[in-house]
Amino acid sequence: MSENQTAGHGRSELASGATGTVAEPTTLSHPVTPAPPPSVWAQPSPYAPPPGYATSAPVPSADPYPTAAGPVVPGGPPGPGQRSGGGWRRGAVATVAAVAIALTAGGAGGFVGYALHDEAAPLQSTPAVNRNVNVVDRSSLADVAAKVQPTVVDIKTQSGEGSGVVISADGYIVTNNHVVATARGATVTVTFNSGRQLDARIVGTDAKTDIAVVKVDATGLTAAQWGDSDALEVGDTVLAIGSPLGLAGSVTEGIVSALHRTITVGGGQAPGGGGSAATTYADAIQTDAAINEGNSGGALVDLDGKLIGINSAIATSGSTGNIGVGFAISANRAKEVADALIRGQKVSHPYLGVSVGDAQGGGAQIQTVQDGSPADQAGLEVGDVVTKVNDKAISSSLDLVGAIQSATVGEKLTLTVQRGGSDRTITATIGETP
Repeated sequence: MSENQTAGHGRSELASGATGTVAEPTTLSHPVTPAPPPSVWAQPSPYAPPPGYATSAPVPSADPYPTAAGPVVPGGPPGPGQRSGGGWRRGAVATVAAVAIALTAGGAGGFVGYALHDEAAPLQSTPAVNRNVNVVDRSSLADVAAKVQPTVVDIKTQSGEGSGVVISADGYIVTNNHVVATARGATVTVTFNSGRQLDARIVGTDAKTDIAVVKVDATGLTAAQWGDSDALEVGDTVLAIGSPLGLAGSVTEGIVSALHRTITVGGGQAPGGGGSAATTYADAIQTDAAINEGNSGGALVDLDGKLIGINSAIATSGSTGNIGVGFAISANRAKEVADALIRGQKVSHPYLGVSVGDAQGGGAQIQTVQDGSPADQAGLEVGDVVTKVNDKAISSSLDLVGAIQSATVGEKLTLTVQRGGSDRTITATIGETP
């Protein structure tokens, strides 16, 4: 298992905001049986009921997850076209919090390791502003749940079960890529809150953001209303709705625990076996609303019943159930990807073209620079330590990965770099992952 993190594609590339050479992403496994202190990340497969359970289905031993190159995952020797400099830093991933993050999707298969934002780095959250918010009244939560439940569906493949959210009256449904990745063929079975069951075809998937879209042949459906995830604040009340452990239509309540988490999904093992390659995405919403296997692809909504996230992962700390640390893909990013998939367009991923590791004393140290990449064209060099992107402080390699992934293709970023004992600024134009 590689202990270095890289940024880019193939190695571990800064796919968002900064370009990086991608080495094969680091894969972190989560023990199946009693394990040592939880110091690894794991992504649980979609919910697969136990033998004898009413809705159980055989769990395949083959890896159901497609290989996906992930944005910046520290480490590894340089690949073709890369310039290597300095010794590779071992143990870059050791800075990640010792918790297991499990993907709560709806299918059987392997856990994929999720590495959280470096706990040593300052959390990035939206500044507090004066705004009108709904008063939290327990009696009102029933109204919110009743409004959203008709938009959330149960999704079954031949070997697992997850959730999805109806986003158009004519049958488009957004879910997680890892929920439909277990499907044998191009269809899955969708069950609505009313009990109506229909076959759905897989329209498109994007493994890097863990978003997929399926479509049923129906009209007049109740669709969820997209919210603005950028308007969220830590402490906001949220509801998570989905099919945890196969219990369709379940509603849990909590708050937004943190914003803008950078999560790396890597290969690993789950009780069902299997695994997958790593991928990293930024801007994840952390919540303490109870999320379990089968919740993946379901809705995270605010008190207006607006969709502000797609539930995707949980921290398990050595177990497979909820411990109050769940993650959702931000609604703004999910909508962007879903719209592109529906239009049949390629999903754009930012690219910088470097591999990085954690620098001693803080910052992200450039370990390789891809020839001809945006980083190369901007003048970044091996050994440079990035300490700031625009006005955001960079304390670790995952901070830089998050900054790159949060950027858009064509955007110009100002990087503050330490080189030869002095600081300088470099402007890099983000490219698109090759």
